[in-house]
This record gives sequence, C-alpha cells and structure tokens, in this order.
Amino acid sequence: MLAGVFFAQEPSHFLLLGATMVAINGLLDALDGKVARLKATESKRGDFVDHVIDRYADVFILAGVALSVHCSVFVGLFAIIGVMLSSYMGTQAQALGLRREYRGILGRADRLALLIVVPIVQYLLMLAEVGVAEDLLGYSLVGWMMVYFGIAGNITAVQRARLIWKALS
Repeated sequence: MLAGVFFAQEPSHFLLLGATMVAINGLLDALDGKVARLKATESKRGDFVDHVIDRYADVFILAGVALSVHCSVFVGLFAIIGVMLSSYMGTQAQALGLRREYRGILGRADRLALLIVVPIVQYLLMLAEVGVAEDLLGYSLVGWMMVYFGIAGNITAVQRARLIWKALS
C-alpha cells in the first residue's frame, strides 16, 4: 500500500520512495515462498493468501501511479485491467486442474522490475532537467510504463487464455 501512496504524491522525490516500497514488496514476496518450502510449511492456504496479497499489492501500486501526475486515470485503469486479467488467467489454469500459467510477455517479476527502475530513471532525469522525463508525446516515462502494462498485460491475458484453452482440449 505504501508504494501506491508514495507514487500518488506530488513531489517527484516520492517516486524513489514508491520504487523502494516496490523493491521491498518484491523481496518479501520472493522470500515468503522460499521460507515456507525450507520449513516444509507450504500449504494451499498459504498459496491462496500469497495470491490474494499479490493482487492487492498490484492494485494499490498501480492505482497510486494512476492517481499521480505521471499518468492519466484512463491509462492507469487500462494497466490495472491488463495486470489483473493476466494474473487471473494464470491462476484460472490452476483452478481448472492445470499447472499455473506463467507464460506471456508480461509477468509479475517484469512488472516489479519496471516499477522499480522506471520511476528511479524518471526521477534522475527530472533532477538533470532532461525534458523527456516530463513529456514524451504527452506522457512521462512512468506514464509510458503504464501504457506498456495495459497493452502487454492484456496481450499476456489473451496468450494465457489461449494456452489454457489448448491444454483443456
């Protein structure tokens, strides 16, 4: 939630705090499963909780960007829809008795990496007063990242749906 709150703030130095919170989220998300496996405490409940928390984190982070000066709400909603549908398709395969589907052009690790790197780059370009950080065909770098999330997320959802459909036949 903190990443979303920081991304939504006006002064641009909050981009660094948002990126830091995304990095912490990614690290903790990677560690929880590893710890469960090492302690032999893996469970379906733990997997369920992990997926629920991941989706809430995705929505809070992307909503924060969508409500910021760096992105239009329309583009933000498009990104949220793409991310949610691609994640849904991944878990839907599992719900149908197949292996969880991770394939596609935009996975969660990719999103988290971009949500760390792009805000930092935009902040650094803003410090250096490079105009591209503020406006590249009407969008900032963070705004273009969200456009990419919308397009790539929806393509990934369709890719996964197609893979699941084929696996069910």
